[in-house]
Amino acid sequence: MARMPPKQRKAEQRVRQKKTRDTAREELRPSRDDIARLLLWQKITGVNSNRRDRREVLDRLRNELVDGLVSQGFDARESEDVFEKLVHKYVNGPPPFRPKRHLKKAAGGSGVE
Repeated sequence: MARMPPKQRKAEQRVRQKKTRDTAREELRPSRDDIARLLLWQKITGVNSNRRDRREVLDRLRNELVDGLVSQGFDARESEDVFEKLVHKYVNGPPPFRPKRHLKKAAGGSGVE
């Protein structure tokens, strides 16, 4: 069977992806990135600020994440910098999540912000 032309393949892929996104939106299905963002925010902010070893716990988390990113080819120092900026942002501000207005509509106004 002959391979379909790239333009046709990309057009069909766009249609499939749109259908997948529309279905996920209708089902209120979170993406892998939604879950990953929430998990990281919970891990960072979940370290009780009263704990003496708070910095040690965050350093351990940072080291594990940076090791994984370096093994993928990212720069260690840049990865550490991004992590530390996220820690500062997450600890010193409100939850960094955008309102999901499409979820409010689909859930009859009871969606998560």
